[in-house]
Amino acid sequence: MTKPDYDAVVVGSGPNGLSAAIVLQHAGLSVLVLEAKPTIGGGTRSAELTLPGFVHDIGSAIHPLAAGSPFFQSLPLDQHGLHFIYPPTAAAHPFDNGTAAVLRGSVADTAQGLGVDGQAYRDLFDATVRHWPTMAADILGPLRFPDHPVDMGRFGLDALLPVTQLAKRFKTTEARGLLAGMAAHAIQPLTNLTTAAVALVLMTAGHLRGWPMPRGGSQAVADALASYFSSLGGQIETSHLVESMADIPSSKVVLFDLSPKQLLSIVGNRFPALYRKQLAHYRYGMGVFKIDWALDGPIPFTAAECHAAGTIHLGGTLEQITAAEQATANGQHPDRPYVLLAQQSLFDPSRAPAGKHTAWAYCHVPNGSTVDRTDAIEQQVERVAPGFRDRIIGRHTMNTAQVEAWNPNYIGGDINGGIIDIGQLFTRPTLRLTPYRTGASGIYICSSSTPPGGGVHGMCGYHAALIALRDGFGLNPTIQLANG
Repeated sequence: MTKPDYDAVVVGSGPNGLSAAIVLQHAGLSVLVLEAKPTIGGGTRSAELTLPGFVHDIGSAIHPLAAGSPFFQSLPLDQHGLHFIYPPTAAAHPFDNGTAAVLRGSVADTAQGLGVDGQAYRDLFDATVRHWPTMAADILGPLRFPDHPVDMGRFGLDALLPVTQLAKRFKTTEARGLLAGMAAHAIQPLTNLTTAAVALVLMTAGHLRGWPMPRGGSQAVADALASYFSSLGGQIETSHLVESMADIPSSKVVLFDLSPKQLLSIVGNRFPALYRKQLAHYRYGMGVFKIDWALDGPIPFTAAECHAAGTIHLGGTLEQITAAEQATANGQHPDRPYVLLAQQSLFDPSRAPAGKHTAWAYCHVPNGSTVDRTDAIEQQVERVAPGFRDRIIGRHTMNTAQVEAWNPNYIGGDINGGIIDIGQLFTRPTLRLTPYRTGASGIYICSSSTPPGGGVHGMCGYHAALIALRDGFGLNPTIQLANG
């Protein structure tokens, strides 16, 4: 039998692909990562999109799950150039009356700012924050019997709810709006089951480790993972497009950090008919329209709390955000969309020339929409920051087609790798006991289209690599997860 070129090949160099490669290389295998683009990173790439000297995060920008990832915490990424910057306030949610609700570093501080809802907030988050270190690996992994079933059961009772139902525990517009802005990261109607889970996980992460940004840009996450992988002896080849299995060097196992649509295109003829059918019926969610701005000064928010926050949620009240997200899911383009905004240069001076600033934002749009949402997004910013448009000196926009061209994993502009509703929360990408295995021996999927889904945390890659190690080589991992 001819010896293969490598023990393992990973196709795709996003955080999950690089994480899978690290696990495999660390176990003593020879591993090659193939990346179609000239630059590694998948959704964690940065570039000068507007004017010289203005560094923009093309994809992800703020990383609450990266800071708390049990896998990332187990790696010496700080020794490979990854340094997180923590804004004083994780996130702010401004309203039209000039006030803002904020997610602060502790449950107590956040609760104090919510007035009569303070005790209800503490009741909701105290236990989750306290037990998160022992629950993180279960929450950020495939469906299985949890190590701490009582704690997970308590969390699950709240997490499975639509956030519109969970919000009924609060009386004030501020607390309800704050919760809605968090849940809208789910990119689906807020009346859907499990939308509460997204809010609970993100807010818990904020209380435990904040919502940081990588110094110098999100590219630093990919560069640090790649540097560590290379230090172990791993190899990376960029500008290597994989369109069929013939484009991949011989190996015992192949892991794909790609979406089901791409996997089906590349490997489909090797899969049984049932698995092909399941992949073909995988559902993608709403897309995004994204803007990056070069600014002549900081965003002039009316609410003082917004000037200390790395992330801003725009959209108003729970009812307004719920209506906007439902309209978008119905194929419409609401006049006042929910907008997620980041202002990295306020806390990371390396992002812009002295005295200048960058800002990053997107709104949700119907999957595949090419409607220009620039005016709608900028009007939402202007509502709570009068004079914002006067500070714009450069602008770069991306509709869903351009988002997908930049990162083909983002089908129709879906940055979550497929909708994470109740129908696909535990069945990503198909209904299988081990979702990382495919219908063909030696072929695995490790992208955000597998549990636990979207976000920069590397856990999809970690779990997929564990299965590949055991199936293909009879090995156990040599990297032990840290507590989340």
